[in-house]
Order: sequence, then C-alpha cells, then structure tokens
Amino acid sequence: MTDDRSPPPLREATTRDRALAFAGVALAAVYVSEVGQQELRLLESTRAGTDQYETPERLPLFGGSPAAHACRAEGPLWLSPGALASSHDGGPMPPRTQAPLGALPLVTQGRRLGCLVVVGASPDGFEAEQRRFLERYADAVADLLGGTGPPAPSSLLGSALRSLRVGSFVLMPDTGLIEADETLLDLVGITPDDFDGKADTLLSHALPEDMHALMSVLEPSAQAFGRRELEFRVRCPTGEMRWLSLGCRVLTHDDEPEQVLGVVAAPSILRRSPDDVSRIQWLTAALDEAATVQEVGRVVVTALREPLGADRVALAELQDDRFTVTLLDPPQPDAWPEIWRSQWRSEWPDAPVSALPTLRMALRDGRADLWPAGTALEPGLTGIGAGGLAVLPLPAKGGVAGVCVVGWDQPHEFVPEERSLLTATAALVGQALRRAHAHDAEQELATMLQRSLLPRRLPELPGGAAVARYLPARRGLQVGGDWYDVIALSERRVALVIGDVQGHSAGAATIMGQMRTAVRAYAVEGHPPDVVVSHANRLLVGMETDLFATCCYAELDLEEGNTLFVRAGHLAPLVRRPDGSTEEVEAEGGPPLGILADAEFPLTALALAPGTVLALITDGLVEAADLPLDEGMRRTRAALAAADPADPGRMADALLGDTGRREDDVALLLLRYDGMRIRPIRAGWVVWRLPDAVMHARRFTARTLRRWKVEEAADAVLLVVSELVTNALVHTQGPIGLNLTLGENRVRVAVSDASPRAPAKPVIVDWESTGGRGLLLVEAVSESFGSVPVAGGKQVWSEIQVQRAEPDPADSAPRTERVGLP
Repeated sequence: MTDDRSPPPLREATTRDRALAFAGVALAAVYVSEVGQQELRLLESTRAGTDQYETPERLPLFGGSPAAHACRAEGPLWLSPGALASSHDGGPMPPRTQAPLGALPLVTQGRRLGCLVVVGASPDGFEAEQRRFLERYADAVADLLGGTGPPAPSSLLGSALRSLRVGSFVLMPDTGLIEADETLLDLVGITPDDFDGKADTLLSHALPEDMHALMSVLEPSAQAFGRRELEFRVRCPTGEMRWLSLGCRVLTHDDEPEQVLGVVAAPSILRRSPDDVSRIQWLTAALDEAATVQEVGRVVVTALREPLGADRVALAELQDDRFTVTLLDPPQPDAWPEIWRSQWRSEWPDAPVSALPTLRMALRDGRADLWPAGTALEPGLTGIGAGGLAVLPLPAKGGVAGVCVVGWDQPHEFVPEERSLLTATAALVGQALRRAHAHDAEQELATMLQRSLLPRRLPELPGGAAVARYLPARRGLQVGGDWYDVIALSERRVALVIGDVQGHSAGAATIMGQMRTAVRAYAVEGHPPDVVVSHANRLLVGMETDLFATCCYAELDLEEGNTLFVRAGHLAPLVRRPDGSTEEVEAEGGPPLGILADAEFPLTALALAPGTVLALITDGLVEAADLPLDEGMRRTRAALAAADPADPGRMADALLGDTGRREDDVALLLLRYDGMRIRPIRAGWVVWRLPDAVMHARRFTARTLRRWKVEEAADAVLLVVSELVTNALVHTQGPIGLNLTLGENRVRVAVSDASPRAPAKPVIVDWESTGGRGLLLVEAVSESFGSVPVAGGKQVWSEIQVQRAEPDPADSAPRTERVGLP
C-alpha cells in the first residue's frame, strides 16, 4: 500500500553532505586568510561520513600544512595517503592514514581568500572527474567569499553547491515516495508547490526512451547495492529538452533495498557514464540545439576535452584551401604554437592547407588520425599534443566542413573504443557545423535586411539629443517588424516615430520598411500628425496584407517645447520630468494601422520643459510570458527615473537592462529636450503679384537685416531673395510667401509657393543661355540650399552664414508684413 504523505523537504546540510559524498569527500573545510593576519581561520566545515576529523580553528599562513601550501600555490594540491602522512604539518587530519587529501586555493579577481580542504572517503584517491568537480566547487566558494559580503558560515558550502545546481534525493522503494530538494525540482522543471512527493511525478517529466533506465533506479534489486550512474532527458514546461546526470547508491537492510540515495546535476558537473552510447546520445541532442558555429564549438569542447582528459581542442573550418580557426580551448594565445601566434591576424589565426601536411593528409583520406606521444610533426602542430594528438576531419554532405584537433600534454593511450567515439563525434560535428553555417548566413542576411530598413544615423537637433536602440528577438529568424525614425521637418520641428508590425519574418520586416518610408514621406510633405498616421493607415489597408501595425507619432516644436502625439494601437509614450518624476502620456489612441480604412486618430498636446526626456518604446521591452505589461511599464518607469539624463546613450542602455534572450523585438527611442540655446528671430512677408514685387521684397529684407544687425550679409541675402522670388513669380501661380529666420549664425531665406514641382537647375549653361543662371548663383553664395514639399506646394530655402550680434529682445517675436492690393 502506497503512503500518500509527502515527505518533508531535505535540509540544506543533508543535500550538501550527500552531494559531497558522491564526489568522494568525507570532510570539507573552508579556511580564510584575514587581512593583516599571519594565519588561516576555519570558517566552515562539514563531515559527509561518520569518522571524526581534527579541524584546527587556526593554522599558520606560512606553515607547512597543505592548507598553507595551497594558499601560496598557483593551483590545487592533491596528496595521496602516503604523501599526506609524510608531509602533514597541521590542518584537517583523518583518523587513519589511508585517506587522500586535496587543498584548493580560493581565488577570485586576482585575490587569494583562503583555501578549501577536502579529505577523501576512499584510499584510492580522487578520480579526475571528482577533481574537476571539486575545482569548480572551490571556484563557487571563492565567488561567494569575494562578493559584497560573505554569507553566514553555516550556509557557505551549501550556497556554493546550489550555485553549481547539484540536486539531491532520497527514494523509498517500498512506498514510491521521494524526498527531493529544490535544486533537483528546478532541474526537472517542477515548482515546490506542485510537487506531491511521489517518484511518479518526477518520472512523468522524463522522455519515454529513458524510462527503462530510470525504472531500474525506482525498483532496485537487492544485488544493486553499489554506485550507479546514468544519463536521462527531461522535457521542461517551456518545451526545452534537458540532459541530466544521475548518480545513486542503494542502502539495504536484511538484503532488501531500503533507501536509494542519489544526486542529479547537469552532465558537465557529474561524471558521465562510461557508456559510449550515452555520450553519443548527449552529443546528438546538444548539437541539435546548437544553432551557431560558436555554439557548435562549445559543444565540441564539452564533449571531448573533459571526458577524454584532453588539454587542447581546436576547431577549424576549411574555406578556399585555408584553415580558419573558429574555436580554441584554452583561448589564450600562449597555449598554442609560436607559429600560430605570429600569424594571429584577427580574432583567430588562419593558415593554408599546404602549410600543415598532417591535416592535409587527414582531409585527403577522410579518416581520423591518432598520433602517439613522441611523433615528429610539422611546426604548425608542434606543442599542441606532446602526449598525443588526434586529427579529426569533419565530413558533411560528401565533403569536408573542417577539422578538429585534440591534444594531450601527458602520454595518452588511444584505445579502440576511443577511436570509435572520436570518429562518431567527427561525423556529428561536421553535419552540425554545416547547419550552423547555413544558420549564421541566414542570420547575417536578416541582420543586413533589418539594418537597411532602419535609419543609419539620427539627425542632430538644435534643441535636443535623440538616441535609439534596437534588439532583435533571440529566437527564430532575428528580424522583425519594430522600427523607429527621427524626421527633421524644419529648423524648429522634429517628428519622432516608433512602430511595430505584427510577426517575426522577412514579410514583417518588408512591411515595416514600407510603413517607415510612407510615414517619413507624409511627414516631410508637411501634413499634421493625425493626417500622417491616417495616410499610413490607408496605405497599409490597401496593401491587402494579413499583417497589422501599431505606431506612435510625436511632433515636437524644439523652440517652444509643444508636442503633439498620435497613437495607433501602440503603447503610451513615457516622459521623465527635469525633477526625475515619470509618467505615461495619456494620449488618446486609435486602432492599429491596417484594420479600418476610415479610422480616426485624435491628437493629444503636451508641453515639455527643457530637461525633459521623452521615451517611445515597443512592447518587447515591457512585456513577456513571465512579465505582465503593467509590471514591465512600472520597471521601465523606475529605470527611466533612476538613469542620468546627461548621457542619453547610457540612459537607453539602462532601460534595456539585461540583453539576453528575448521573446520579442525591442525598439527604444529617447529624446532629451534641451530647448534652443538662442531663440531664432523670424520675419515674414506676403508677396503680391505686382510689377515691383521683387523690389518690395528686397526692401523688406534690407530693413530686417538692419534691425537684426547683420548688414554684412546683405548682398548675398538680397541676391538670394531676388532670384527665389523672381523664380516663384515667373514659374508658379497662386500665393507666394517670403520668410526670413535668424538663427545662431545663419540667415535662412525661405520662399513658398503653390507649385509642387521642385526648381530645376540647368544641365548645361553656356554663354548664349538666357535662363537658369539664378539657381546656380543662389547655390554658389549659400552655405546650404534646397527645396522641400509642404502642404499645398513647396518651399525653396537657402542659408547664408553671418556673424550674429546680440539682437534687440523686442525683435524676438515673429513679424509678418504685407504689401500690395488683393
């Protein structure tokens, strides 16, 4: 009969001791060196066994104990029982001399904090896998000690074990109940609240193919009293498949299984099963999840370096008869041959195939070559594997994708099983490398497409600073529909746009590019914000696409700070006031673009004070599967309030926060409104179509320049006014306007008319030509010159540089004068 009572959760000490016992540790002790002290102080110790050990509270820092030696050494110190008996001079001492000891220095960020001392439970010493685990364990302890403050002594070793994600369990075979700690539940993908204490609940997350092996743990035989290790796969709630390693031991009573004690961890933490089939299974699954060339390289290192005890692994691709090295482990240049370091051209070196005959032979034969210790090799491979070298061609689709080189410093024996493992690994890696290349090429194309559709740079604004950020979704094709734009409408007005087209595909990116171009075109034509968005909406409806888009459009007067907002199904913009307070702009919104052709998009007005920061965002920044929209907006507002507006770029980075894997694209547009340092002065004139209209325009211009005290530019400005007004009178119909603006160091002349056609300069001008010279003269005397469409026509403008004197404050208001008869 099954007992339905849920067992209590495992105590931290029980989890810690059980995991250390599986690592072959009977005692672990942490000694720390204190600043200004000449001794080591015992911070924490734990005993995984029942034997009693001597653990002195203090040890001389410069004494002869293994702990003191480890603190002064560059690496860990491993002592066999015999060496320990002859060199012991204080420190944790086993009650018998048949136990090994390890002393591992605790170092973080170049600081030596102390050492971790471990006493082995077996006289055979620590195996290579156990040593690597304990070295990682010591690094985790050092990271905790080197943090903002050391944890409580009773939790240090347990906290370090949790950071390595090693879980522990106790199984009762007769009842089917299991005690599991939170780390194990997290590895399997179960929350503590959802766990009912039954082994079947854990097994339900395992893949059916691995169920048979796990049942041998759930229902052990009385003869299976020794230690067992196996690997299995679980399916997490997110759909992710995860490989785990399990180690267990059966405790018996009267020759009947009473308890199964075990630990579970990621395969890189515990020793993998010696079964080559399980290694290939793990490698196949890991390569299947590796998308990029760099990810494939990391899987190769994990699969070959530690399990085979190798010292070096290099992965090189074959491109146009040259080897391009894409991964080296270790990555330090001094770990590789001198000839490699001399040709270190970029991130990794490359070399011609002809310079490496050993690799060329392996590529020609298409089989793995294993070179024992002492083999004479070419200079390009000397020093990679003094104790043994494996050269593995990477076959892929009838060709060779590259080569993998594995080297050992100590003499290494290549057993037949290892040759088979290397050959199978090379075949899997070659296919994965070819897939990764296709993926990288696809992502590069997507990135180029995205960059070509977004602005290369943002314009410099006279009264503010704008910055933008874009992050693609880190899943699937990294191209989406988020876009942004900053459009300089005139010398005093700017439009900010941010939008999001539904979906993550090349189609969404194409629609995004069309919408950005359309919005920019409508804005530059001089339409008000609501008309711009309405035109863009009708355009998207007419495309007959299944996709829709959201958009937020803001038009800002850089001189006055007045802003008009239009929202089309998009998130509300955020504002950070000069005092640091933040708020969402309550901008009345319309439906998304592309849904209703006759949709209305109301305007919302807001005045910005100098020092205000305006933030336009997309939902990828504030919403995710595990982040509700309200909470995301709250966090973004808090980050906006805390950031320093003096540097808008850093402010944008602070709002982005963690740039890890994201479910959706993220676009962010920030504008810090500073206000114009010197307010422009304006004067306007309505030109009537009279025979002496040009004369009156010149007189108005001369009076204005004298009032502004910039008479030295009068000749150039009067020439420009004469030519532009004459062109408008001769070539257009309807009203004509002349506007003069004095900025910080320029006079701007703008003549508007009712014709949409831009003025055309002559292609060829010779001595017989009678027309077309005027525009060439205007261009010659102007700092800049151009034409822009405006509502109902165009505006031809010219800017002439001047030395501005301090103007009369009474002239700061715009003037408009009229002359002539209607």
